[in-house]
This record gives sequence, C-alpha cells and structure tokens, in this order.
Amino acid sequence: MLKRSLAVTAVAASALLLVPAAAANAAPAQQLKLRGGLTLYVPIKWKVYGGGTDYVHVVTGKCAHPGGGFFTPDCKGFWIFGPKAIKSGAEGFGPYNAQRGGYYPASDVQRCPADGRLLRGERIGRHVKGLRQVGPGHKAHYHEFTTRCRTHSGKSTRSRFTTREWYLPATKVLVVDEWKTPGLTDTLRNADWR
Repeated sequence: MLKRSLAVTAVAASALLLVPAAAANAAPAQQLKLRGGLTLYVPIKWKVYGGGTDYVHVVTGKCAHPGGGFFTPDCKGFWIFGPKAIKSGAEGFGPYNAQRGGYYPASDVQRCPADGRLLRGERIGRHVKGLRQVGPGHKAHYHEFTTRCRTHSGKSTRSRFTTREWYLPATKVLVVDEWKTPGLTDTLRNADWR
C-alpha cells in the first residue's frame, strides 16, 4: 500500500513540475477582435495596424512600411479584410471570388512581395482548394497557390511567393497571407467566436 501511495505521489509531483515548464514556453498572446465575434489570439510580438473591420494588417516580421497598403513589398505579415475590401478584391476591382481565390484589388501589375524590384507574374504549380477550420464550428474557403515573380521586361525569375487565403462568407472576413506565416494556420484554427 505504501509503495502504491508513493508511486501515485511521485506521478502527481512530476505532472506538477511539467505544467509550469510548459506554461513558461507558451508565447504570450494578444486578442484581436474581428467581425461577427471572431477573436484571434496572436503573439504579442506580432504588431496590428489599421482598424475597423475592413483593413487590418498584422506584421509578423521585418517591415519597412507597416502602414503601407496591401501591395507594399518586403513586409512580412498578413491582412484581414472585411466587406468593403472584399467588394473590390478581384482583379479590375470586381468582388472577391471565393471559388477562384486570388485577392487582387488592382487592374495593373503590382510589385512582388518578396522583392519589390520585381513584378508579380503568373501562378505556377498546384492550386490547393478546400475548407479549413477557423475556430469551433466555422469553416473557411481556403486557397493556396504559388506565384512566380518576373522582371519589368517580363522575364521569369526564381523569386516566388505562396499565397494562402481563408474566406468566411457568413461574416465576410478574408485573411490573406503571402508569406506562409508560421503559426497562422494554428492561430486561425484556435480562434474563438464570442
């Protein structure tokens, strides 16, 4: 009986010792409240710019001009758009198409996000489409595709970037990430709806 009691006590003590270590490794988070009760928990080191419900820029790394617009190159992060931005989110300023994907509120060729000296080119490779979880009980239309950048004279380069988009039609929230931001998929999956 004494051996069993000591074994149970030892297991309980080791569990208590593991909890603070795990908690110490968890990154502190800030709440980012969005449309329709959607709340994201983003790392404190990520900086949030913009406001309201239509244009929110979350900078996750190096960025010379965090207050710049969507096509500002060399600015690691992602965007969260609402109805106003979605209404003119297709090439030529038409409405964003959740079936096709590709948020592009412009009618001309924009700069490459990874290298501002280059231009966006054509999509290459596989286009991944489907539904992805965003918090409990909510599914987003998901798109992932790679775009090759080109020179101003039209020559293809090795520079490329991958776009990921999550669109929630009921709340009209669109998340656009052109940097494959580490942790963003988990952030969206672990969102709350309040």
